[in-house]
Amino acid sequence: MANRDTEPAWRLRGIRGATTVDENSRAAIIEATEELLAEMIVANDIESSEVASAWFTTTPDLNAEFPAVAARQTFNWTHAALMCGHEMQVPGSLPSCLRILLHVNTPLRQNQVQHVYLRGARVLRTDLTVNTEPSRSVEDLLTRFRETPELDRERADR
Repeated sequence: MANRDTEPAWRLRGIRGATTVDENSRAAIIEATEELLAEMIVANDIESSEVASAWFTTTPDLNAEFPAVAARQTFNWTHAALMCGHEMQVPGSLPSCLRILLHVNTPLRQNQVQHVYLRGARVLRTDLTVNTEPSRSVEDLLTRFRETPELDRERADR
C-alpha cells in the first residue's frame, strides 16, 4: 500500500474528451481522433502502458472509419482494449461529434484529471474547457509518433 505522505496511490481514472469532425471521411475522423488523443495524452501525462481501455463514440453521421484505428495506428495502442460505438440520437445534440472515454491507471487524483474538449465540442462542457488551441507539445507528440512509432512500443514494453 502506498504511503500517503510520500507516494501517490495509482488508481483507474476515466478521462473524457470530445471534438467535432469536419466531414464524414476516413481522413477527417482519423485526424480529429489523433488531435484529441494527443491533447488528452499531453494534458494528463499518459504513457501507452497506463491505458487500460478506451471507448470511442461518434454521432451517427460519422461512419466512414472507426476512431480506434487512430489509437492503434498512430499511438500503437496494441494492448489496450478499444471499442467504438454510436451516440444516442438526442434531438438538438451536437452533430459530427467524436467522444473518447479513456480508462487510465494514474497517480492523478480525480480532481487533477484534465478532460479535453476541442473545436465545436467546447460547448459541451464550458466548465471544463481550458485550452482551445492545440498545444505545441501535442504537435511534437504527433510528429514523433508519425515519424518513429516504434519509440512508443519500446516504452510500452517496459
